[in-house]
Amino acid sequence: MRKVKLANGETYHIYNRGVDKRKIFSDQKDLNRFFQSMIVFNCIEPVGSLHEQSFQKDKIKKPLVKFIVYNLLPNHLHFVLEQVAEGGISEFMKRLLGGYTWYFNKKNKRSGSLFQGTFKSKYIDSDGYLLHVSVYVNLNDKIPLGGLTAKFGKSSWNEYVNPDLCKIGEKICSGKDIVLEQFKSVEDYKKFALSSLEDIRASKEKYKELEE
Repeated sequence: MRKVKLANGETYHIYNRGVDKRKIFSDQKDLNRFFQSMIVFNCIEPVGSLHEQSFQKDKIKKPLVKFIVYNLLPNHLHFVLEQVAEGGISEFMKRLLGGYTWYFNKKNKRSGSLFQGTFKSKYIDSDGYLLHVSVYVNLNDKIPLGGLTAKFGKSSWNEYVNPDLCKIGEKICSGKDIVLEQFKSVEDYKKFALSSLEDIRASKEKYKELEE
């Protein structure tokens, strides 16, 4: 049984890493594939392959989760998600990690698990905690807590502070307003995030469990 119950309308920090701390993204193609999967598999309706879904891209679908923040790095990932459908987070993560493992194993002629067990979750129970986690996730590639150096990655940081730099189809954080509405401007959030980053670096032992 999962220690943290996942309920509709509630927000959670979801994270996982490669088994034995291995890379889960070998190159930019892998990263792009995973990001595309984050979009395609986030729907209540049954999902086939990404190829099949490409023919239904204009069809309006009901989501399983609402993205608030995300960060993808070579050997681990972080999401902040709001569950919007019953069992939505578990179903979404099962589709996402299972589908990507199939792709990765086929590409690399390997078998077995790619991720370190089931995903981990922490309930976000206050606005203050949400703000802090949003910074931790958005800027996770800037926090040297061990593991692999991020030669490439993808996060929602630009979606928050430089939306004009995002390509078409890259804006997936429909729930980011729950963070930004707590500031007078985007610039105020950016200043808060960059100043908080130093505190997170200084307290890296507190966050060690999230990276192991």
